[in-house]
Amino acid sequence: KAWPSSEIRILDDAGEPVATDSPGTGFMKLGTQDFEYHGDKKKTDANRRDGFFTVGDIGYLDDAGYLFLCDRKIDMIISGGANIYPSEVEACLLAHPKVGDAAVFGIPDDDWGESVKAVIEPAPGVTASPALAAEILAFCTERIAKFKCPKSIDFIAELPRDPNGKLYKRKLRDPYWVGRERAI
Repeated sequence: KAWPSSEIRILDDAGEPVATDSPGTGFMKLGTQDFEYHGDKKKTDANRRDGFFTVGDIGYLDDAGYLFLCDRKIDMIISGGANIYPSEVEACLLAHPKVGDAAVFGIPDDDWGESVKAVIEPAPGVTASPALAAEILAFCTERIAKFKCPKSIDFIAELPRDPNGKLYKRKLRDPYWVGRERAI
């Protein structure tokens, strides 16, 4: 819930409020405080609307006014006009006992705009193989909508993370976008 003297709004891409339990971009107003990106007035201005600001989180408000975060807008995959939140797909992958860690992001797709790519660190003692990829994909199709399932899986010995454990998703995603434009 919003802190006392603060407000939260969930807006669509046109800046209009969305219905309860519908995802959109989260905007906040912090009472008397004002948020700004340090030394980046242009970014600060681009992320403000009517006295509210956003840091790019996608979420929704329930009937009681509680905020639920889905993902970061910058990480959202748009495939065939559908919005796919990588965190939902990652949660599905991480439920598989042979998956130690996972990252999901969009890669170029000439027909759909983007397709869902998964990079998986196998669980200890598990060997990466085409059969394992097929097993994991079948697991996903039983748990999430087909359009959200990875179209392909790559395996990696260890996902790149900073000392605090934050995933360097850009290091995984960027090679697929070399020579292409993307609004990220």
